[in-house]
Amino acid sequence: MRAYTRLISSLFIIMTIVVTMLSIYFKHYANEPLSLNNKEIQLVVEPGMHFKQITQRLVERGLLTEKLPWEMFGRLSGASNSIKAGEYTLRANLSPVQLLNKLIKGDTIQFTLTVIEGWTFKQLWEEVQKHEKIKKTTSSLEELLDNLGFSQYPEGWFYPDTYHFPAGTTDVEFFRRAYDYMTNVLEEEWSNRPQDTPLQTAEEVLTLASIIEKETSVEDERNLVAAVFVTRLKRDMRLQTDPTVIYGLGDAYDGNIRRKDLKTDTPYNTYVHKGLPPTPIALPSRASIAAALHPADSEVLFFVSKGDGTHHFSKTYEEHREAVIKYQLGGKKDKYQADHKSN
Repeated sequence: MRAYTRLISSLFIIMTIVVTMLSIYFKHYANEPLSLNNKEIQLVVEPGMHFKQITQRLVERGLLTEKLPWEMFGRLSGASNSIKAGEYTLRANLSPVQLLNKLIKGDTIQFTLTVIEGWTFKQLWEEVQKHEKIKKTTSSLEELLDNLGFSQYPEGWFYPDTYHFPAGTTDVEFFRRAYDYMTNVLEEEWSNRPQDTPLQTAEEVLTLASIIEKETSVEDERNLVAAVFVTRLKRDMRLQTDPTVIYGLGDAYDGNIRRKDLKTDTPYNTYVHKGLPPTPIALPSRASIAAALHPADSEVLFFVSKGDGTHHFSKTYEEHREAVIKYQLGGKKDKYQADHKSN
């Protein structure tokens, strides 16, 4: 019995020594800089990679000289199953603890895609398809919309902004993020709508905002442009806005809008049809959404481009006619009369 007790005591002492030595070893290992040789390297951790595969990649990149200590350290720390996918920048003097923390936090290189106000959904789709760091998981627009659970027409529903994301972000993830952003902005603005707005739904707000976005990029003009369209809606007048005509022409638009185009009967031609077009025509900014709901307190009914990016706003048709002659026709009244006779 005494011999058995002594054996147990000896084993306990040996185990204590072993554990202590391992603890000292791993404490030293965990804080000792890895073999970066004062260089900076990129490490890609792909979705679904096992810890052993990550270890092998670290060896291949010259970061690890021995796999066993790193694998034991990762598993004993319990962190080997918490590593996040992405592309990492690893710099000199990085210790195993710092490396593991970096991989667990997902401290990846962030890539960007700037979605421009006024882009169409088609333009956004093309830019996402071209981005090298976005993983393409859908082969068609229809498949993407199905994966997003989209039942409505997608135009206008993705917020224009600069998005930061790690390599390997999927196309579905990117679009869902932009969609969620837009719906949140739209809900916030819609909840603060005035009682006298003629817009019946948040989607109508998005539609009018997209027209405002295409008509002007001048911040001080958005609310005046909105005032023109809101007043026209209240008076049951046609909006008569060129961007909707252009959108309705689709690929047939060659960069020039002609008199015949203004008469072409598409669902988006606001020279032909009263009210708003059936859907948004572009991706509007928050400023345009706010302007659609809070137009300027003005009785303006017309505006015309001055040729320098700004517009002249008029309350009467006579004033608008003079502005068109001045800014569009170089002061030639006879040309205005000829154009309107042919119209």
